Amino acid sequence: MEIKLIAKNPVAYHNFNIEDKFEAGIVLTGTEIKSIRAGKVNLKDSYAGFKNGECYIYSMHISPYEHGNIFNKDPMRDRKLLLNKKEINKLFGKVKQDGYTLVPISLYFKGSFVKLELGLGKGKKLYDKRQDIAKKDAERRMQKAMRANEKGRILK
Repeated sequence: MEIKLIAKNPVAYHNFNIEDKFEAGIVLTGTEIKSIRAGKVNLKDSYAGFKNGECYIYSMHISPYEHGNIFNKDPMRDRKLLLNKKEINKLFGKVKQDGYTLVPISLYFKGSFVKLELGLGKGKKLYDKRQDIAKKDAERRMQKAMRANEKGRILK
């Protein structure tokens, strides 16, 4: 099945240690699908949670469709996620007991369906973020040095 990426959450891996990933369907209306196909969706401040034994995504912004008139829904409305009961129970237990958070990672088309990749993660502390930045910087320097070495140059 063909997978086409629509949107990514830019701060998901920066703010959280993602330990497990889940794929969920999402309940949308026709005008929301058309807006998503146009790429007008933002996952930046969104998060997932539980209400009445079901999983929902909150604060996911889908811009109103230009030609949608009365059929447009509220751009920030809560949208139900489609997970089976076993997955919901597992996630609910982890979130309630172990202090995990459900973080939307990416939104994509799988065939003709819109899917949301959810990450089960714990929030990073400031020093964790600094360590990650330092590690990425060191890797970049090593890559640069290796490329220079291949070309016969010497870096300071």
